[in-house]
Amino acid sequence: MSDFVICINNDSNPASLILGKVYRTLPDSEAEAHNMLRLIDEDKSEPNGYLYPASMFVPIALPEAAERVLMATGK
Repeated sequence: MSDFVICINNDSNPASLILGKVYRTLPDSEAEAHNMLRLIDEDKSEPNGYLYPASMFVPIALPEAAERVLMATGK
């Protein structure tokens, strides 16, 4: 799975997810086994992130410079 995904469906969580926004995924092999992704959403109150259905996101590849910046800022 990519380290970054873009939200393509926020119907069930419009306050927590922004449609079209790039999110960094957090490692969670158990979640992935259940077709879920762990990421930090707009709430940001849970440092370990929240689980969302993988179908709400599309994995993306970012240019190396953008990836470095996003990894450094924790976004």
